[in-house]
Amino acid sequence: MAFDFSMSPAVEQQRRRVEEFVATEVVPLEQQVFAEGMTDALRVELQAKAKAAGVFAPQAPKEFGGGGFRFDESAVLLEEAGYSLLGPLALNCAAPDEGNIHLLHMTGSTMQKEKYLEPLVAGEVRSCFSMTEPPPGAGSDPSALKTRARRTQGGWLLNGDKWLITGADGAAFSIVMALNEGDDAPDGATMFLVDADNPGFVVGEHLNTIDATGVGGHCRVALRDCFVPDDHVLGEVGKGFQSAQVRLAPARLTHCMRWLGAARRAQDIAVERAVGRELFGTTLSDLGMAQALIAENEIDLDAARSMIWHASWAIAEGQRSSEQSSRTKVFASEAACRVVDRSVQLAGGMGTSEELVLGRIYRDIRSFRIYDGATEVHKMSIAKRAARRAAARTAGREDRA
Repeated sequence: MAFDFSMSPAVEQQRRRVEEFVATEVVPLEQQVFAEGMTDALRVELQAKAKAAGVFAPQAPKEFGGGGFRFDESAVLLEEAGYSLLGPLALNCAAPDEGNIHLLHMTGSTMQKEKYLEPLVAGEVRSCFSMTEPPPGAGSDPSALKTRARRTQGGWLLNGDKWLITGADGAAFSIVMALNEGDDAPDGATMFLVDADNPGFVVGEHLNTIDATGVGGHCRVALRDCFVPDDHVLGEVGKGFQSAQVRLAPARLTHCMRWLGAARRAQDIAVERAVGRELFGTTLSDLGMAQALIAENEIDLDAARSMIWHASWAIAEGQRSSEQSSRTKVFASEAACRVVDRSVQLAGGMGTSEELVLGRIYRDIRSFRIYDGATEVHKMSIAKRAARRAAARTAGREDRA
């Protein structure tokens, strides 16, 4: 058995390029974005600079204009992109586009890849993923899906309501999840590619959430007799939940990669401040309680990175990784939030400010423990799997008795 955590020269070289790009082109724009908001024009400008620097879309397939790095190699690069809250958007590896790129690459038809994947990888358009619904609809429990798809001549009619749809305002298209209904459709859910200019797809108000660094808001979306032709079904009819797993396990991990970078940034800011802050006759970094916060952050960052790398390697090797990605998502999301919280505490009053960046990271990272499966839902799934394994072992022992 061999454990090798070394990076290839190509990955290390690209990591340094991303690090330099984020430091020189992205970080200087943070205060402007915090004050004025992120615009699509600035996204386009940053992505043009990322292309010129050779760091654009590292996780996307090379044949469609991406960097073509393996999933475990992308873990290194997306962490560096996440060092600034604007970095993933600049490199076109931010949610929801990054997950949609992967899903389209894995399940899209030739036509769908040409129409939707190629411009999405190029950053020419943005997209969204319409799954979450107002209560009693789908959220942490996808089986509560209320949006319906009914067959009609030449396609489908979608009806339902979605909310908290990230990036919906200004997106060129959405991947919509709906439950099939009618005797002429198989049971189960189906994914549909819906153009934003479809008259039955209506983007409504922005919900005022605590995170505010992305583009396109978190919006309500109404589907009213939204006609979608048959060739815009993504994957197989009735296999939407299975197709969603193609997106979900990797997307959970790419969230972990990006937020690990932000948590590392928070720790760097806090420790640098602790080293230079004099009080009670010494520096803050020499005080025992401050040292405990610093050490706990270092441990959480290292442990989260190890889990992310292991789970990412499993996906890159083609292994089934649903449970592993769940464990990683739980630990990394909780650990990253702990790191940022301790960093704010170490930095004192200015730690709550956007001027020191920590305040914005603290706001934006909190929802990480909810989306792509809340911590509690993943824990339930992990526990059920452990219980099934224990039951199987018990049954095996009884059979041998």
